[in-house]
Amino acid sequence: MAHEGKRIRAAREGIDPTKLYPVADAIKLIKERSKAKFDETFEISMNLGVDPRHADQMVRGVCNLPNGSGRTVRVAVFARGAKAEEAKAAGADIVGAEDLLEIVQSGKIEFDRCIATPDLMPLVGRLGKVLGPRGLMPNPKVGTVTMDVKTAVAGAKGGSVEFRVEKAGIVHAGIGKVSFDEQKLVENIKAFADAVAKAKPAGSKGTYIQRIAVTSTMGPGVKVEPSTVLGA
Repeated sequence: MAHEGKRIRAAREGIDPTKLYPVADAIKLIKERSKAKFDETFEISMNLGVDPRHADQMVRGVCNLPNGSGRTVRVAVFARGAKAEEAKAAGADIVGAEDLLEIVQSGKIEFDRCIATPDLMPLVGRLGKVLGPRGLMPNPKVGTVTMDVKTAVAGAKGGSVEFRVEKAGIVHAGIGKVSFDEQKLVENIKAFADAVAKAKPAGSKGTYIQRIAVTSTMGPGVKVEPSTVLGA
């Protein structure tokens, strides 16, 4: 059995692992126990009643967090001409076409989000083996393949968060920083949960959102009462 350090034991004190806490109380517990020397990311995990091995049970989407994510997101855009200029004006960090393709193929990936105009997807498609495993491949379902590059770049820079269910039926994401005030974290959590709820696939049967938990980068997990997050 792995040794549990004093810090994590102390952080877990006062948290009942069997209890479902109202979302506001869960946030308070996480914030009180944040002792790292950096501004930890506030994270959410949701267990869904889906089997991602079936195409009709895949869950994927994007959420525009009302209070941003607190992260500095580097954005690359595959575009030409007027759309390239639009992307630059919107604040994209890297913009290009064939030249950007060569940069990525060389292994230099200095961005966190990749956007492309539809006409350049045949070009970007060559990078599937490079961008796919990193979760960076542009996809129209999450708004990263679009002619409206201005809105896509602004969303990425402003705190939009992509999500995709994992093999075990879990969706997780960073939805802010521990330094955010409690109300902003509540609003971000509810916005994210709502986006996941709206992404419910046709093949999902029974209870869709089964469990919700929150944590920080270095902190303990706290289970959340779903009714205090959903439909509120």
